[in-house]
Amino acid sequence: MKTCSIIGFLLLFAVGTPAQQKTPVADSTVKPDTTIKSTRGLREVVVSAGAFEASDKAKGAALTPIDAVTVAGSNGDISQALRSLPGAQQIGEQEGLFVRGGTSDETKQFIDGTLLRTPNYPAVPGVPQYARINPFLFKGILFSSGGYSALYGQAMSSALILESVDLPEKTSASFSIFPMNLSAGMQCLAPNNRSSYGAKISYSNLALYNSIVPQKPDFYAGPAYLDGNANFRIRTGKTGMLKFYSNWGYSDVGLNTPDIDSSALRAGFRVKGWNSYNNLSFRSLLGNNWKIELGAAYSYNKQQNSYLLSDAKGDPVHLPAVPFLYKNGQRTINTNFAQARILLTHFFSQGQALRVGAEQFYTHDQGNANDSALRLTDHLTAVFAEGDIYLANNLAAKAGLRMEYASALGKVVLAPRVSFAYRLHNGGQFNLAYGIFYQEPANDFLYQSRQLDFSSATHYVLNYTRKASNRLFRVEAYYKQYQRLVKTVPAPDNNGKGYAQGVELFWRDKKTFKNLDYWVTYTYLDTKRNFLDYPYSIHPSFAAPHTATIAIKKFLPDINTSVNVSWAFATGRPYYHITNNGITDQGTTNAYNTLNLHVAYLCSFFKHSRWKDFSGIAAGINNITGTRQVFGYNYSYNGQIKEAITPPATRSVFIGVFMSLGIDRTEDFLNNDL
Repeated sequence: MKTCSIIGFLLLFAVGTPAQQKTPVADSTVKPDTTIKSTRGLREVVVSAGAFEASDKAKGAALTPIDAVTVAGSNGDISQALRSLPGAQQIGEQEGLFVRGGTSDETKQFIDGTLLRTPNYPAVPGVPQYARINPFLFKGILFSSGGYSALYGQAMSSALILESVDLPEKTSASFSIFPMNLSAGMQCLAPNNRSSYGAKISYSNLALYNSIVPQKPDFYAGPAYLDGNANFRIRTGKTGMLKFYSNWGYSDVGLNTPDIDSSALRAGFRVKGWNSYNNLSFRSLLGNNWKIELGAAYSYNKQQNSYLLSDAKGDPVHLPAVPFLYKNGQRTINTNFAQARILLTHFFSQGQALRVGAEQFYTHDQGNANDSALRLTDHLTAVFAEGDIYLANNLAAKAGLRMEYASALGKVVLAPRVSFAYRLHNGGQFNLAYGIFYQEPANDFLYQSRQLDFSSATHYVLNYTRKASNRLFRVEAYYKQYQRLVKTVPAPDNNGKGYAQGVELFWRDKKTFKNLDYWVTYTYLDTKRNFLDYPYSIHPSFAAPHTATIAIKKFLPDINTSVNVSWAFATGRPYYHITNNGITDQGTTNAYNTLNLHVAYLCSFFKHSRWKDFSGIAAGINNITGTRQVFGYNYSYNGQIKEAITPPATRSVFIGVFMSLGIDRTEDFLNNDL
């Protein structure tokens, strides 16, 4: 397979505004009347007034936006960057995060407390799609792989919690030109530093690229993506912050592959997607001891899938015989989703706090699959409470309870959650967490049956963390019990079950070697489940028992060059051919093994300008060694033929120039704190 390449140029202009005294704002991590250690976004385990919190930040692992874009092989995608952390699987054939034996549907993303329902462009078989959201929109990225707060729900495995930036550093404008992409954007900061607004639009089309560099699927449409976003942020009063963000997009991807049941035919697939996401949030202190956080989100998503069987000339073929009868058709779904949320926090002495809140979700699906109508309306109501309690000088607890009611199911569930943290004198900390996490069945199952129930996962988590002198060590053991998973054979029901257990290691070090930051992870996973069409409990096809990653970031000051290397390894994943007669074929894929390299030369193109200049030339290659990755197998209808599921291309290469005026990100780039 030929190497794919990307060559581009990025130009960013920025105009500075005079520095002025900033008004304090009710930051989500700050408590009134309490002296705290600066958290710098989501990077720190919060230590306040000589105490600490048994919080998601203590149990989870945090990344910064710079991490997301500089981890070699991440391509600036949050989900791909998080695959370098323990607990995440190396899944290369589809988008999303698969965490601790869970499917991608079991991981949810939240922006300023509200759910991001469709974080990626519409799915394409065997080709992972990009994330819609830019990592630089957020102060930081908190990845909780289990035992997370009662403030969030509808995620049985993991929560990706994102908090947006309040105000931009300065007024700026950007413009980028790549062979496959054009974009332009701007951010305007008011002279008094109390408000800002911005917008961006971009267009990508890989048709020219695919005509030059052959891919394994034959793309006959796009892939093409048009998207834009807009935002405004306003400081209100002394401590308030009002933020609005809107993102909209269109995508079109069409491809042909040889039909696995007939060498003379081609199987076509095309997906068009229209998406709009809008988020409005407000937070403010109420007096000395109260804080209010409000959030509202609305999204519209239309997805149109087309399936077409054709001959070698491209002419449509309609055959009445099985299995060809099912290889032509269309499916269109229009989804409206809305959420409203309120959270009140009361602060007590000695860093203790009580949080109470409620949220309402509304989902309305309408569409059709061939001649069948698809309809679904669901109202999900949740109320929750959670308290921070200090039991002793070195012992803290967080206890919470979440209640949810889903109108589509007609069921109410209670989800207790509790975590403890014990800090040692050497700076280490033990964390123990327990919780029950419920999730509604996917809409595709609710189209078929309304007699389903919530699925659930019970988490038991124990970890030890020590952080000191720019070093972080973390070891975690967990056990997760699944109940009432959806089974699809012979008809949808909740008779499925499963478990996942394992041990994870994480080590990050910025001190031992000068100008070098690296981390090492290892994940052991033992999991089985009986769900969907599985005939009995088996190891799921998306879970590898052993996974390891290494990420290295080295800065060479003598030549102003940053070198980023990442390596990921996973033992083979199981695969199965499941029919009405059970499992007729099974095996294990080859091990996943990839080495990625990114190099950036930092320079200043305008040394004598009064504006700050941060520029450079970047290049990289993913899967340097050209290792053949196999993610599973597709089977013919009779089971006699199986084809490996592999990436569209063996390697990917990029080279580009980036430039900024007015916003110097050198310190962020080089001094990305743990």
